[in-house]
Amino acid sequence: MARAEHDAAGAARPLVPSVDLSGPPPVDGRPTTGWAPGPSTGGAAPVTPPGRVDLRLPADPAYLSVLRTTAAALAARLDLSVDDVEDLRIAVDEAASLLLPPADAGRAEERSRRPPGEDAVLEASFDVSPERLVVEVRGPARHLPERGAVAWAVLEALVGEVRTERTPQGSAIRLVHVTGGPA
Repeated sequence: MARAEHDAAGAARPLVPSVDLSGPPPVDGRPTTGWAPGPSTGGAAPVTPPGRVDLRLPADPAYLSVLRTTAAALAARLDLSVDDVEDLRIAVDEAASLLLPPADAGRAEERSRRPPGEDAVLEASFDVSPERLVVEVRGPARHLPERGAVAWAVLEALVGEVRTERTPQGSAIRLVHVTGGPA
């Protein structure tokens, strides 16, 4: 069965991963990205302007690799250490896994709450600045583990700040990694 979502008129559209990479417009005709000296790259590091990247994926474990890759690529552009890039990648994967619909018998109940033909989605937004990377992942899971669970300790150890909230579609997890860049 092809994954689909419905637009306002009720027409089915295939649900495929989408990425919005629109960044800030050029400043004074100059590009807002480029290369400049950086500490961990021996003098060459990407200059990443503040911006936002949004992903919308089917809420299926098969698509988590797209989310992990995006997180790692954006973290690397901020000139983070290899360990910090890997920590962020793992944290984003863990958060997204918590937000997926249940894989057991409860999955039928989750599906019954959605309109016919509309599959669950996983959405992620990455707010990038030289000072920090904020990742918010939203998914269909209505119940998250208790805050004392191991998953939360792992997330907090990997990124430092973790917040959760309920959304009309399920739940959201917000991860904040402070880069130590310019304040």
